[in-house]
Amino acid sequence: MSQKRVAVAMSGGVDSSVAAALLIEAGYNVIGVYMQLWAESDLSDLECTCQILNIPFHVLDFKTEFQNCVIDYFCRDYILGRTPNPCIKCNQYVKFGLLLRKIQEMGADYLATGHYCRVEYQSGGYHLLRAVDRTKDQSYFLYTLGQDQLSYLLLPVGNLSKVEVRRIAAKLDLPASTQRDSQDVCFIADNDYRSFISKFIHLQPGDIVDATGKLLGEHRGLAQYTVGQRQGLGLTSEQPLYVISLDTVNNRLVVGGKAQLLNDTLCANQLSWVSGKLPEKTTDITAKIRYRSSETAVNLCLNNSTAKVHFQQPQWAITPGQAIVFYQGDIVLGGGTIINAETVIC
Repeated sequence: MSQKRVAVAMSGGVDSSVAAALLIEAGYNVIGVYMQLWAESDLSDLECTCQILNIPFHVLDFKTEFQNCVIDYFCRDYILGRTPNPCIKCNQYVKFGLLLRKIQEMGADYLATGHYCRVEYQSGGYHLLRAVDRTKDQSYFLYTLGQDQLSYLLLPVGNLSKVEVRRIAAKLDLPASTQRDSQDVCFIADNDYRSFISKFIHLQPGDIVDATGKLLGEHRGLAQYTVGQRQGLGLTSEQPLYVISLDTVNNRLVVGGKAQLLNDTLCANQLSWVSGKLPEKTTDITAKIRYRSSETAVNLCLNNSTAKVHFQQPQWAITPGQAIVFYQGDIVLGGGTIINAETVIC
């Protein structure tokens, strides 16, 4: 029987490099693929890694598709007063959409990545599970994956800790063994998203007001702000002020006290379920409203297009445009895009 062929999406980082090494050790026929998404990169370390591992290396030019699926969405959401999550869109449309189809055309049986999460087949279906190393778990970013994608996906580092991954890289003398972890937004080199989007969209100044409509100052353009932001408002106040909401209809930035950012209910749309259908049980479900937030128990009212979510503990700075992801234990059920944090009665 011939070896199963696996294409590993390699970024040059330690996680994908070790993923490739582990698959070679497990007996797979491994090839490395790199997605050229934005600016040209120095691939010398990545080429060296593939030479050390003795695997072929391919560069795939996805710059046009990345612009259409990720950059345009990123800028459009800020125009609409939302805070986008480009990593989720990239995973959904580029890495586990376009790349998956491309490597299948190349004759690969599986796609592997260095994501910290797990895939298991149980009870007639594929399940996406959190990583063993909870501090590095990336399942939040993969909630849009369905049964078809998971059937082709291998996640070799999901059962390991970051310490173990770095130890393996050092033992193999891989260039990435001493590299720092990559930043959250790969196409913004200095993490200055405000400067980045100002190159693509027109910024229209407007009023800063409180919840009663009282004029407090002037903003530089709504796309420069996000819900929960405190710094950079240019306001003087006896009490700290935070961005409460972005009024795109009237081009107004609404600010207020920290307590005004606490809500126990939200609505979400663009729902995606790993199983391909609504959860049979809506009890014992927890949720996260951002990657770094803590989970909390929720009650759900679901239909095919919208989720109304009530939190047992109020959440701070629920942000339109961000993802809410649902869990039952270690299992990722799915998620959606936050519309608002208005009080809703199911």
